[in-house]
Formats: sequence, structure tokens, C-alpha cells
Amino acid sequence: MTGRARVPSQPCSVLPGKRLRVSGRTSLAWVPSSLLSPASSPRSQADDTDDGPVPGTPGLPGSLGNSKSEDPEVPDREGLQRITGLSPGRSALIVAVLCYINLLNYMDRFTVAGVLPDIEQFFEIGDSSSGLIQTVFISSYMVLAPVFGYLGDRYNRKYLMCGGIAFWSLVTLGSSFIPRERFWLLLLTRGLVGVGEASYSTIAPTLIADLFVADQRSRMLSVFYFAIPVGSGLGYIAGSKVKDVAGDWHWALRVTPGLGVVAVLLLFLVVREPPRGAVERHSDSPPLNPTSWWADLRALARNPSFILSSLGFTAVAFVTGSLALWAPAFLLRSRVVLGETPPCLPGDSCSSSDSLIFGLITCLTGVLGVGLGVEISRRLRRSNPRADPLVCAAGLLGSAPFLFLSLACARGSIVATYIFIFIGETLLSMNWAIVADILLYVVIPTRRSTAEAFQIVLSHLLGDAGSPYLIGLISDRLRRSWPPSFLSEFRALQFSLMLCAFVGALGGAAFLGTAIFIEGDRRRAQLHVQAGLLHEAGLTDDRIVVPQRGRSTRVPVSSVLI
Repeated sequence: MTGRARVPSQPCSVLPGKRLRVSGRTSLAWVPSSLLSPASSPRSQADDTDDGPVPGTPGLPGSLGNSKSEDPEVPDREGLQRITGLSPGRSALIVAVLCYINLLNYMDRFTVAGVLPDIEQFFEIGDSSSGLIQTVFISSYMVLAPVFGYLGDRYNRKYLMCGGIAFWSLVTLGSSFIPRERFWLLLLTRGLVGVGEASYSTIAPTLIADLFVADQRSRMLSVFYFAIPVGSGLGYIAGSKVKDVAGDWHWALRVTPGLGVVAVLLLFLVVREPPRGAVERHSDSPPLNPTSWWADLRALARNPSFILSSLGFTAVAFVTGSLALWAPAFLLRSRVVLGETPPCLPGDSCSSSDSLIFGLITCLTGVLGVGLGVEISRRLRRSNPRADPLVCAAGLLGSAPFLFLSLACARGSIVATYIFIFIGETLLSMNWAIVADILLYVVIPTRRSTAEAFQIVLSHLLGDAGSPYLIGLISDRLRRSWPPSFLSEFRALQFSLMLCAFVGALGGAAFLGTAIFIEGDRRRAQLHVQAGLLHEAGLTDDRIVVPQRGRSTRVPVSSVLI
């Protein structure tokens, strides 16, 4: 463990497993012998060097190297309460509030998908214009995420979320009153909804990271990310059922704004701002000072685990974004081709149970997938420190063939299609919480909101910002090349959705690449956090002498403290 070190006035020597000897006195900083190996003195992110990626080094404690060693020391409940100033019960309550808002965000996002056939009939638009609804929203969300990431690393996160969610609720309510001839106005309001989601999604995970560490953090993140598939499923269900009860799809968009008001009140009354990074330094000292935004971006760009895991998550976003918008419509067209339901004709309300069934499947597979992924990863970490990216890779690579089979079987059996969708979505959902956990332990606390924002931009720019529109565009192009019929509409959407299986396989390859660098990047982030107090005390330029390859070598203090 790291204590407070006196500022050395001259070079000092270190013996493995001994305390630092500074000017004839023994300081309070402990240097573990395992950190004095030849491979254990890379510069931390705090030094802001141009060093290349450092692959995992055997012999380091816990998850930093030797996977069979014990994990680094983790504060107990009393220690966490002293550091954060919050009781365990209050911390759990804060996570519960954040989960509720996360569920609400995704519920609102996929309510539109639940009534998409009715929107197409009301505004008289085609598949490409329908895909544009989700693309405009995601694009706005993507552009605004870096803004809130920058603000979230520097200002009060609680008030940022309150303002964003209040604005989102008002805009969502307004979008339900748009007349038939103003489709462009619907696109505009869906774009403005991105303000609320950007203000929340970039900030909420960093609050959880500042309340919990190690396995506690993984469990809380799994609870937090349960809200994504559950909220998505509830969006389909609420959209279709509220429309059926009210007889008008516009009422489906008026459910979440009222719940958003409750979310703002809960945020204001329950959530408190914990100190950034304190639980990882095991100290309630003042938080680390943030670096400039450009320095943050440079550091993130040199973090291969972050970049590759973000690319893998981009594939997840591409697949889930495509399925979220188009799966209910595809299932409806499949039933029409099979003769199980009448076609949706202009002027009629589209009657189908597929939005409800797909919503229930999304809820169930999300809970199973997130929980299964976190538990498998937690168990594998004991023997393999690269377990997190490997589990993500297995989930994506495993989901690809089942998603392909679900599309291929749709013309023969709708039951088989649902079974393969269930398996494929379960495997796909294994990634959600693990990817968030990877980001939080390979990025230092003062850069996490920026990292969340960068990951959102990348995953949406190349993922679900364009995938719904791309799928719809391919479908429209294919339909024009065939004679008009319900079968051609089904086949066009079927062939365009097969792109998802290919993208999922590419994402699995990105996570396999993440596994190569994960140990070294995690070690450097932990070195920075543990040496934070020394940086605040002005010790960043001091060097100490350590044995390296049988010779004495002067290295930065931050490179050996942990």
C-alpha cells in the first residue's frame, strides 16, 4: 500500500520489498519487490510519454500480471464510507436511481421502434426515411457526447444530468404533437432528445466507478447495464400496448416524459457527488487535477485496450441498433409471407404481436446475457487476467451464426426464428457491463467521462448512428430491383439484415486484439492512480535508483509506486 512520501532531496536507493531510503531516513512509501523486476518500470500515463503499449507482464501482483496471485488490496465497507462520505446503503440507492434513469432512457429510445409501422403509415414514408429517425437521434447523441464528457470530468456531474434529462423530457413530449405534414420536425425533435441521453450516458458510469472498486464495481455495473436490454424491451412493450389502449400511437411517446420528471427529482434529492478516483487511491485526499482535453485525447489514443474494446463495442452497437429498429418490422413481414397475419395497408393500424414478443425477448435475453457475462468473467479472472475481453469476443463470435440462422429460417418457421434470436441476443448482451468495466480500469479517473464520450462517438459514428439507415437503404435498393410484392419486401429486409452477422464477427476480432494489451494498460492506469498523491506533492520529476538487469537504474518515482 502507498503512504505519504517525503520529498527526496537527492537520489535514493531501493531494495526489493523494502521502504524507500531518502537522505538517510526511511520514508513512508512501500515499494513491493514484484514491481522492481526488469519489465515493471514503464512510465505511467501521468508521465505523458510516447511509450508504446505494454503487454501483460508476468510476476506482477493480482490482475496486473501473475493471474494466480492475490488481487490488489480493496477497501472494506468502512473504508469506502470514510473515503466517499457515503454509507453503503446510500451508495446502493444512488446506483438504483442511476439504473432507473438508464432504463428510462432506453425505454424512450425504443418506444419509436415499437410503433414504427404506424409512424410509416402516418407520415407515408419508406424504409430509408424510417431508418433516418434513429440515425438522426444517434448522430445528435454522438456529437453532444464529447461536450458532456469534457464537462463531466470538470464540473458537478449531478447538476449536468438533471439539466439534460429535464430538457430531454420536454422535447420528447413535444414530439408527440407533430402534424402529418411535418415529418422533418419529428426528425428535429428526435435529434434534440440526444441532449438528455448524452448528458447522462457519459457521466453515470463514472459515478459508479467513484463509489465502488474491483468485484463490487463489476456487480454494480452489471446491475446498471441490466437497464439497457430491460429498458429496450419495455420500450417495445409500452409502445405497442399504449397504442392499442389509446388507439393512437402518439400516446406511446407521452409515457416517458412524465417518468423523466420523477428521474430529475430523484437525482436532485438522492444522488451526491463522490470524489473522483478516491476509492482507487484508498485515500480521502483531494482528487487528482485534470489535464487538458487535448492531453486526455492523446493519452486515450495511445491506449490500445481502450481503442480496440471501443471498436468491438462499435460492432455491438451496429448489430443492436439494426435489430432494435428493424426486427419487429422484419418479423411482421415474415408473418405476412407465411400467411399468419394480414398485410399492413395504407390508412389501417398495423396489428401485430411481434413488438410485444420481441420486447419480452429483449428483456429476458438482456438480463441473462449481462448476468452470464459478468459471472463468467469474474470466475475466469482468477486464472486468466485477460478474461474480460475474451468473454466479450466469445459473445460476439458466438452470436453471429445464430443471428444469421434467425434470418435464414424466417420464411420457413417463425418459431425457429424466435429461438435463434433468443440465443443470439443472449450472447450479444454478454458484452454490455464488461466493456464498461474495461474502460473504467484502463483509463484514469480524471479522463473517464472523456473516455466514455469518445467511446460513444466511435461506437455510434460507425455503429448504430448509420446502421438503421444503411439497412433501410439497402432494403429499398433491393426492392426496386424486384417486382413489387410482399415477398420482395420481406426478402429485401432479410438480405440487408444479414450484414449484422458479418459485423459481429469483426467485433469479436477486435476484442481478441484487446486481450493482447489489457494487462499492460491496466497496470499503467493503476500506477498513475496510486502515485497521484506524489504528483500533487510535486514529486513527478524525482527519480530513484532501482536494480534492473543487474545494474542500478534511475527511474521516475511514479513508475514503481503502486
